[in-house]
Amino acid sequence: MKSIFRPCRVVLLLLGAMFLSPSLLAAEPEYVSIEMEIDINKPAAEVWAAVGDYCDIAEWGGLACKITAGNGGMGTVRELTAGPRTIIEILVAQTDLSYGYTQPVQEGQFYNLYHGFMEAKPVTTSTSKMLYTLVYDVSNLEDQAAKDADLARRRGMFENMLDNMKNIAEGN
Repeated sequence: MKSIFRPCRVVLLLLGAMFLSPSLLAAEPEYVSIEMEIDINKPAAEVWAAVGDYCDIAEWGGLACKITAGNGGMGTVRELTAGPRTIIEILVAQTDLSYGYTQPVQEGQFYNLYHGFMEAKPVTTSTSKMLYTLVYDVSNLEDQAAKDADLARRRGMFENMLDNMKNIAEGN
């Protein structure tokens, strides 16, 4: 009987060690930040009024947007639809000329701690900059080439959105 229990005990100890060791369960996080900006020939308050509503992303981002919880303030949840994909985002930071959001954990999917922050920043009384920053974890991507490609894809997509914001705000 001892010989039957000894292998089982060893297997159980190894399994226990695996579950107690986070390094075996997930890669070390590798956070990246993408900082983008665009100059706009309008005051920041006018820019924000034109593109800063939490669902204005439908106009400048080309995504269907629906508020599913909240009233536009902290904790408001929006649902974005891009083709067959649905994205949930929660408003976690807000000022008169900015907001920040995050995407929640989804069961069965890698959690990349995705956060976005958008701000209309006054430069002069008649000009401003729109700032957009993304932060997320790329440790799930297989190699540096995949990480670089993901970063370039996101930068291109959001720089296009910034161009759209500029055109909307300036009335072009």
